[in-house]
Amino acid sequence: MRCSLLLSLLLLAGPAAAETWLHCGATIDVVAGERTGAKTLVVVDDRIERIESGHRSAPDGVELIDLTGLTCLPGLMDMHTHLTSESSPTRYADQFTDNEADVALQSVEYARETLAAGFTTVRDLGDSYNASIALRDAIDRDVIPGPRIYTSGKSLATTGGHADPTNGWRADLMGSPGPREGVLNGVAEAREAVRQRYKDGADLIKVTITGGVLSVAKSGMNPQFRPEEIQAVIETAADYEMHVAAHAHGAEGMKRAIRAGIHSIEHGTFMDDEVMAMMVENGTWYVPTISAGRFVAEKSEIDGYYPELVRPKAALIGPLIQETFARAHAAGVPIAFGTDCGVCYHGDNAAEFGFMVEAGMSPADALRTATLNAAELLGIERDAGRLAEGYWADIIAVPDDPLESVDTLMDVRFVMKAGTVYVPGRATR
Repeated sequence: MRCSLLLSLLLLAGPAAAETWLHCGATIDVVAGERTGAKTLVVVDDRIERIESGHRSAPDGVELIDLTGLTCLPGLMDMHTHLTSESSPTRYADQFTDNEADVALQSVEYARETLAAGFTTVRDLGDSYNASIALRDAIDRDVIPGPRIYTSGKSLATTGGHADPTNGWRADLMGSPGPREGVLNGVAEAREAVRQRYKDGADLIKVTITGGVLSVAKSGMNPQFRPEEIQAVIETAADYEMHVAAHAHGAEGMKRAIRAGIHSIEHGTFMDDEVMAMMVENGTWYVPTISAGRFVAEKSEIDGYYPELVRPKAALIGPLIQETFARAHAAGVPIAFGTDCGVCYHGDNAAEFGFMVEAGMSPADALRTATLNAAELLGIERDAGRLAEGYWADIIAVPDDPLESVDTLMDVRFVMKAGTVYVPGRATR
């Protein structure tokens, strides 16, 4: 089934017509938080050239796509994904059986599922074998369908830290991974690890500033970078015009990262009032990943799904993220949408909207986190995040009004990315 879906997307995708008109039954103005009346979106190449009120007959030579029964909105953006992996009971054993080619080929399907779910842009925060870099490049060359990817490549950790790839291995296999493998100790190695990511072709840097839930290590909260190490990472990344995202559960690690100038905090489970105040003052982005928290808490109840060292961390930390999100939103912390899909299932990204609304965020604000805010976090706010003239033609359509019910975002009927249709509506010409 997955192979046939991928083949269908490859056959449907192709060079867009010189000019394409989309007759939308309505559109979402994410800036105003309003649903408009009928609109025609005129797409030329990869951009929206103009937006007209109502519908009129398209001239000869123009492709017309009939979306009159649907509501159009900007392509969605997920700021925390892992496109080269997906949760399963065999995940920990797979690293000893999967080759680089296996990981790369699996990522193609995860990318397709993400795009088909309406997510036209993602940030990938931690991969294996630099597969997300190759995936990004293949998508950019139109070799395979998938979202626009901004990737960190391999996450950075300290020895034994959350992203140390040899945690839990027996001694003769463990070795001593270093900056090339994303493991660093001290300022010099911190700088080397960043420069290696630049050499590999990464777009940004991801650090695991605290312990994590799914690593085979005891603590999920303790700080794992010294202040001078995280400062060296951020300063060196700035030299290469890269921003730095920090996986963080414990408050002390977050404080060290924010003081050093971190761009975003991921998860933020044990964020306290001081952390929130610091984030507001510094304009630090928060990417909550409620979906992953709920997922790991659910799976922790299944015998054998996670290693026994991981299971209590998942049960403790997972359920808290939604509560932290609610407090951070109330405190005015800048929030961008992120799911941690890969930890949870790819293609289910839009479930995060329901969790955000459930925690007290309005549907309009939830949509902004995945459009305007995500674009600002990435620095592409002049190209993406809204339906506007001159912006990328990243357009999706859903059957109902997402400002009334965000559940409709789980039922994407049309996807266009950069002027190319990947999930078709009803074409009339």
